[in-house]
Amino acid sequence: MAVIDATNLLLMLRPGTPVPVGPDGIRIDRPKERIEFLISKMDREKTKIIIPTPALSEALVRAGPAASLQIIEKLQKYSVFRIEPFDTRAAIEVAAMTRKALDSGKKRGDSTATWAKVKYDRQIVAIARVCGVSTIYSDDDDIATLAKGAKINTIKLRDLPLPPEKLQIEMFSPNGGPVETKEEA
Repeated sequence: MAVIDATNLLLMLRPGTPVPVGPDGIRIDRPKERIEFLISKMDREKTKIIIPTPALSEALVRAGPAASLQIIEKLQKYSVFRIEPFDTRAAIEVAAMTRKALDSGKKRGDSTATWAKVKYDRQIVAIARVCGVSTIYSDDDDIATLAKGAKINTIKLRDLPLPPEKLQIEMFSPNGGPVETKEEA
């Protein structure tokens, strides 16, 4: 199982979502294709993608009521996705994370984010932890820091592979099948 964060979810579902930049300051190329390739791979492998409800709410904030409903309906059509609530187990996990940070003398831990964001990010990581996920797909450095403390791997958008070119050509052919190349003709 893996967790996908709000940014990656929005890049997949909503055109016009701002694309994260790489370490060189250049926007990541073809983000939607990277995410769709990841999702199709995980679907083939029967790996669930957890969407924590705090991340889902982040994705829905600016969508508006009609678009929010469309996003939820789209997610529910795919068996690869599982929306997970912030429940009692996750609350206990957040309490433990916060207690540990307070005991170290820094309630935000190693984060430089606002206290409100830290609390939100802890909820996302806590849900990931209680669901037993091994990876969080996120470009949020604060999520990555919290995930590291919870022994969960974080993969950034720039590190996701692009689909093989042959598959891309087939996806965009008029009939959905393979496109003849000059060598085949």
